[in-house]
Amino acid sequence: MSDTKENSEILYATTPSARLNKVIPGGAHTYSRGDDQYPSNAPQILERGKGSYVWTPEGQQFLDYGMALRAVSIGYAEPSINAAAIRGLEAGNSLTRASMIELEAAERLVSMIDSVDMVKFTKNGSTATSAAVKLARAYTGRTLIARCAQHPFFSYDDWFIGSTPITKGIPQETINQTKTFGYNDIDSLKTLIAEYPDKIACVILEPASMECPATIAPPMGNGKPRNFLQEVEDVCNTHGIVFILDETITGFRWDMKGAQHTYGVKPDLCTFGKAMANGFSVAAVAGRREIMELGSIDKPGKERLFLLSTTHGAEMSGLAAFLATMNFLEENKVIPHLWSYGEALSKAINQVSAAHGLSNHFSAAGPAANPYYATVKDDGTPWFELRTLFAQEMIKQGILMPWLAFSYRHGNDELERTRVALDHAMHICARAVNEGMDKYLAGPAIKPVFRKYN
Repeated sequence: MSDTKENSEILYATTPSARLNKVIPGGAHTYSRGDDQYPSNAPQILERGKGSYVWTPEGQQFLDYGMALRAVSIGYAEPSINAAAIRGLEAGNSLTRASMIELEAAERLVSMIDSVDMVKFTKNGSTATSAAVKLARAYTGRTLIARCAQHPFFSYDDWFIGSTPITKGIPQETINQTKTFGYNDIDSLKTLIAEYPDKIACVILEPASMECPATIAPPMGNGKPRNFLQEVEDVCNTHGIVFILDETITGFRWDMKGAQHTYGVKPDLCTFGKAMANGFSVAAVAGRREIMELGSIDKPGKERLFLLSTTHGAEMSGLAAFLATMNFLEENKVIPHLWSYGEALSKAINQVSAAHGLSNHFSAAGPAANPYYATVKDDGTPWFELRTLFAQEMIKQGILMPWLAFSYRHGNDELERTRVALDHAMHICARAVNEGMDKYLAGPAIKPVFRKYN
């Protein structure tokens, strides 16, 4: 590097944000970590996390409700999980052939999830869902994908991004291959299938996101009530479509057997990630043997499907962390804690919002294990300025709350601290609603990730 280039970069990159954006497109490796997703007073960079807290390089502490984009469900730097990962490192981390830890992890997942006969590990949810789509296309000989319109993210690959407003760089033929249907709207899926008969390879959706599957009463009241996911499963079976459940978020948060167990369905394929290894990079595509074994090599003469081939997919540190995470979840009843904490947090948000006269504009809802907060205008459309102001005021109270993600290490003390901060933030928000946002909002409003232009 020349002195001129070095000096100019030093002059330009004077803040963490500037330095990040100088060398990383978007300033982070996930767009939801970008500057446009936070108020102007948010910490630009973090140094470490422990339990339910994170710290900046300057030592400023924040109670965290981002929890590594929901990847950490126990707590940052949990000693037993870290110790397991270190044992994986000390065993060599990545070997020339499959490892014992790799086998143990695969057998553990297969034994836990009722719909799973085989599993392939990888490093992120995007790779796992794309592998599931590829399997579905190979199994059915069909091309089209039906994905749920309300679920925010499935993959960084073109098959999904092409169905969002951000289509730059994606061929039109790829865009045309992904169709959408509505969650809790079985007729929209049936209509889509009728429009493209024998053309749809798979239906992919999350078991639940902002909504849970609606109960659908059976005809004439006979039998047990059924839910939307069960209807989707039946429709897929009827039309020879592969039923894929993306449990990247719900897996090991709803139930140890996944949300598929909670809602009584058995997908053909399912994907996992996020809370799978308490922040370590582990994800998986899994499912029925008949479909998964398309990627096998022990069937002489059978046409090959190149499924997943990742050098680091079976990294022992991550898979050891997965095994330790499963043990911790079971031994400490983590999942019931997540449900109870989420219920209490949502209740607190709605109580404080109502106390400040904001119920029509600010509310918490959704499944208690993974709730959300919404800020809306009088007409029900998103109010990004109000959301930004709320996040700004929570940061002033030492709480980072870009969304509602929490862990086993969020306890009564953290909940009480949050209640106090909520009261302060809602007070300012109520004043801004009555007097104008510009008077209180310090910087630009948060923007949606999926937008056509920066």
